[in-house]
Amino acid sequence: MKNHVFILILAMCISCAESQMSPAMTAQKVVESFYSKDNSQLKKYTTSASYESFISVQDMFESQNSSASNFKVLEESMDDKTAWVKFSTNFEDNPETFKLIQEDGMWKVTETGLREKSPF
Repeated sequence: MKNHVFILILAMCISCAESQMSPAMTAQKVVESFYSKDNSQLKKYTTSASYESFISVQDMFESQNSSASNFKVLEESMDDKTAWVKFSTNFEDNPETFKLIQEDGMWKVTETGLREKSPF
């Protein structure tokens, strides 16, 4: 019985730790999974609309080793439901910015609205 309780508590801690990933860590996961073409990870950390957008352009890029990304957060802004992460990688010459929202208790990269501007 004690073993069952311990395993249950351990499983809950692991699942909670995964869902509490910061917006910056989520952005890094999305970038690295996109370039390494790990679509299961990409889908996990993006909204359905943004996942479809990533998939539609993914074939235009060569598959890269995710450890070669050299992901660096340049700026980060966050409120209760929305976060913005500006970052640089070895994959792009110019910095990029992701908008993230809370969905199912996790931060997920989403699409930016047409006239929506980042806080940076």
